[in-house]
Amino acid sequence: MSSASEQMLLRFWGVRGSIPTPCVQNMGSGGNTSCLEVRLPGGQVVIVDGGTGVRPLGAALMQEAAGRPADLHLFLTHFHWDHIQGLPFFQPLYSRENSVTFYSMKSPSETSETLEGQMSVPYFPVDFRFLPAQRHFVNVSQQLVHFGETTVHSFPLNHPQGCLGYSFRHGDRKVVFASDLEHGVPEFDRGLVEVAKNADILIYDAQFTPEEYEHRHGWGHSTWLEATKVAKNAGVKKLLLFHHDPAHDDDTLRSILDNARREFPETYLATEGETIGV
Repeated sequence: MSSASEQMLLRFWGVRGSIPTPCVQNMGSGGNTSCLEVRLPGGQVVIVDGGTGVRPLGAALMQEAAGRPADLHLFLTHFHWDHIQGLPFFQPLYSRENSVTFYSMKSPSETSETLEGQMSVPYFPVDFRFLPAQRHFVNVSQQLVHFGETTVHSFPLNHPQGCLGYSFRHGDRKVVFASDLEHGVPEFDRGLVEVAKNADILIYDAQFTPEEYEHRHGWGHSTWLEATKVAKNAGVKKLLLFHHDPAHDDDTLRSILDNARREFPETYLATEGETIGV
């Protein structure tokens, strides 16, 4: 077993899809939208998505930095609001000592312009262009990004207006993040199984039940049942159901988990605040 310093540490800061759900009946799993912190061996912090969960993450990172410069890397799956709506409140962007690199499927200029859009008049009082932090933009499509001995690989997912999944590999350990995808397109389905092959952890969009999905074709999301099929076909060690529907309270999610475990026993719910070592 790897020591803590040699592990990739995953912490979920937001696990909801579509819209935040700050209500008591959802707090067991969490109410913030998509945000995952991946702390790499050696301490580098990598973030996937900037949903509302990125606000408390940013506050925690600044408290940890205690005035020292922070070099952060933020991988965006796509630009729907539930994946970027926390960025105007991401504290590291407000210090000129910090550097934040954004990775996405768009060109650097398109990424910058898109993020500027949600912070422009009349939507937000602070202009993205004038944020003090150093900001860099990278088109990561079909590229490998290296952080020491860790590599990050992007791959396409079937979702309206496009979406990227990400694979993190360090030595023989692998974590695959595949949110905001709709199954049923053979090319994308085969690609995901190939990327996820033998992964230690697969994080998968399971927003709908199979029954709900019958009325939501084309919405760009999948089901817990499809998640278990991918996990089995890819031979993953652990499956985490992610992007919980805002209408699914904790009781509903526990029922979904019970059903999923009948198909793939090593299934768990992605839960806000949870930290997992790989």
